Amino acid sequence: MGCAPSIHVSQSGVIYCRDSDESNSPHQTTTISQGTAATIHGLFIKTDAAETIPSVITYQSRHSRNNSHRERKENSGGHVRIEAETQTSHSNVKVSATEECVGPMRLTQEPIQVLLVFAKEDSQSDAFWWACDRAGFRCNIARTPESAVECFLDKHHEIIVIDGRHSRYFEPEAVCRMIRATKPSESTVILAVVPQKPPDQEEPSVLPLLCAGFSRRFVENSSVLACYNELIQMEHGEVRCQFKLRACNSVFTALEHCQEAVEITSEDHIIQYVNPAFERMMGYHKGELIGKELTELPKSDKNRADLLDTINTCIKKGKEWQGIYHARKKSGDSIQQHVKITPVIGQGGKIRHFVAIKRPHFDNNNQIHKLNKEERCSGEHSHSECYSLRHRDRRKDSIDARSLSSRSSDAPSLQNRRHSSVARIHSMTIEAPITKVINIINAAQESSPVTVAEALDRVLDILRTTELYSPQLASKEDDPHTSDLVGGLMTDGLRRLSGNEYVFCKNMSQSQLAIPVTLNDVPPNIAEMLKDEECWEFNILELEAATHKRPLTYLGLKILTSFGVCEFLNCSEATLRSWLQLMEASYHSSNSYHNSTHAADVLHATACFLRKERVKSSLDQLDEVAALIAATVHDVDHPGRTNSFLCNAGSELAILYNDTAVLESHHAALAFQLTVRDSKSNIFKNIDRTQFRTLRQAIIDMVLATEMTRHFEHVSKFVNSINKPMAAIEETSTSSMNSDCEGQANIRNSPENRLLIKRMLIKCADVSNPCRPLELCIEWAGRISEEYFAQTDEEKRQGLPVVMPVFDRNTCSVPKSQISFIDYFITDMFDAWDAFASLPGLMEHLSDNYKYWKNLDEMNCKSLRPPPPS
Repeated sequence: MGCAPSIHVSQSGVIYCRDSDESNSPHQTTTISQGTAATIHGLFIKTDAAETIPSVITYQSRHSRNNSHRERKENSGGHVRIEAETQTSHSNVKVSATEECVGPMRLTQEPIQVLLVFAKEDSQSDAFWWACDRAGFRCNIARTPESAVECFLDKHHEIIVIDGRHSRYFEPEAVCRMIRATKPSESTVILAVVPQKPPDQEEPSVLPLLCAGFSRRFVENSSVLACYNELIQMEHGEVRCQFKLRACNSVFTALEHCQEAVEITSEDHIIQYVNPAFERMMGYHKGELIGKELTELPKSDKNRADLLDTINTCIKKGKEWQGIYHARKKSGDSIQQHVKITPVIGQGGKIRHFVAIKRPHFDNNNQIHKLNKEERCSGEHSHSECYSLRHRDRRKDSIDARSLSSRSSDAPSLQNRRHSSVARIHSMTIEAPITKVINIINAAQESSPVTVAEALDRVLDILRTTELYSPQLASKEDDPHTSDLVGGLMTDGLRRLSGNEYVFCKNMSQSQLAIPVTLNDVPPNIAEMLKDEECWEFNILELEAATHKRPLTYLGLKILTSFGVCEFLNCSEATLRSWLQLMEASYHSSNSYHNSTHAADVLHATACFLRKERVKSSLDQLDEVAALIAATVHDVDHPGRTNSFLCNAGSELAILYNDTAVLESHHAALAFQLTVRDSKSNIFKNIDRTQFRTLRQAIIDMVLATEMTRHFEHVSKFVNSINKPMAAIEETSTSSMNSDCEGQANIRNSPENRLLIKRMLIKCADVSNPCRPLELCIEWAGRISEEYFAQTDEEKRQGLPVVMPVFDRNTCSVPKSQISFIDYFITDMFDAWDAFASLPGLMEHLSDNYKYWKNLDEMNCKSLRPPPPS
């Protein structure tokens, strides 16, 4: 239910008329005959008597809604008739905030406010009024200069339109100067409405208007569309620019209060800005610096001769430079600084500014007291803040200026406790290894020739990227199969599209999960097959057929029993059997690849690897049990779609796990949830809490290692931490009879390297299909291709981004996809694993299978097998 519009009269007699919040009408009309307005409802006032018009009339546009309100009132004194009518706008303009960006800063701009300064109502003021309505701008009308200034100071309008046609009412230049004299007018666009000149008269100069403070002029035109176009041009031009410039005040406020010294120079190294922290550090006042070239300032003689040349060479190429630099303060003292100089690209793609961030660099902690004495406390409103330099920069092993603010009214005990806590924090040394590497290179640059320093700059650029372990691909045109395959497996999604939800379809009910079926004795034909399970060439697909797609339970029972899992977990064989059935039931048999047969295949590969002598001697029984359990559950409840698909589809799991390792996190979490839900299948129920936590952590780590986005990180760490050190020891070993010496054992058995071994083990087991005998390799290639084809089909149906476009069932070359997968993921990883575990049989299969796919590709065959001879 709406309320009537209201009028608020200020002490100076300025009248503000405002719609109620419930009313959605864009304007209301009030008609006044002779006399004064005692009580007025309405926003837009039409009258024949100019002297009866209120000083300011306020109008706010809102989304239209059919609504009308009429009110008549007769005054017993003078003849006053008031008629207020709420009309419906035909513009259907919705007034709403818009978003603008200033660099990385996102801003919200409220609807534009316009002030019309017209002494009397005419067709021109009406035209601007209706133009505001059409544009969705909020509008006020002021009749006198005084009311215009008062209204502007209250509303801070973005646009002011001043009538400059009738100087007998007020001087437009004087009104503009009055407004420009106020602080808020700095970012206001002021438009002068000037009269039309006869064709025979010369066009007047616009300079007097500009000197008075006007931004632009508008030649009298009572067309609503002409006024609308003028307003829209101002909104998209000067208003938007001024809005962005106003936002820059917040950036300068941050710079003014920043505790790091900031210096901004032009491309010609002329100082344009320094912040207070820079003034305090160097002892200069900004007035002494701004406008000067850097070369005019005194230099310290402690820098090496070619350091400035090195810095200039680097930053002129558009690269960031950072390192240690000695500067000379105004007092003549030399100060050692850590400096970072960043080029800023501007118009034309050229460097327009250089931003230098500087902080003191100390050789020892005692020098902190010297700098502390130079700090001065500054205050406001009787409160003082003292900046003390007690922050240790752990990245550079130096002291940095940070603020520890305290009010003068704080109790001494509180202050002492705070200082004590800060001291303990700063005494800690927390430094990442990669940071140590960068620091060493930075130090080496200082004493290096220019060519070496430039080369080290390129090294630093590489080290500062986040994708340290991901090789750079060739262009998509060169190898689309590899690009699509890697993009699909190593990213967590391209972009989120709203309205497309992908939710898992479970292939069984919770009641079926909770009550596993008891197995009878293993049938003889299955028992016969399982005799060969220790052989790498074991045919998992035959077991799949014989067990009616339940190979995981049978193979798992055989393998886990042979490794003594029941004894280690202190659980019965019946509990283990129930758990295996529960896990197998949680795989989707409808998936062509990610089903329980794949889990059984990975479990078989894991067991084979664990039996290798060097692997076995590197891990203890808890590691073995963790690896076998992780292999069993590593893809439980897999939907047959990649992480990228789930993220793009906005699936429940992608939202739950923040688009990061979505499936792998789900596999690990669900496996433990299902295991502990029922005592009959809880294989962990009899182990103590400490052992369970250690085992659980190992299982989770191995399952998460199967996520492909960190593939190259895991492989690189394994090579650098295990392969290379062991090879170096082997080469220098004096005993040729015993190359697996004590030094190698120490490398393998360290906790960090055992972790890398377990990750590498399950990663190789997870993607070991190319290392299987050819027939198994071909079958698995067909299954994974079909799963990718189905994903592409669904992406097209749902309108999602197609993650791997080459996996189109109508055009895909399966041999090419297998060649790309082997080249990019398999070869290097299995070379490293073979060097550690000694797997000649696997590597022979890999070589044969690769040749098979190469031959098919050379025949331009896109299918799994060559065409039959004609």
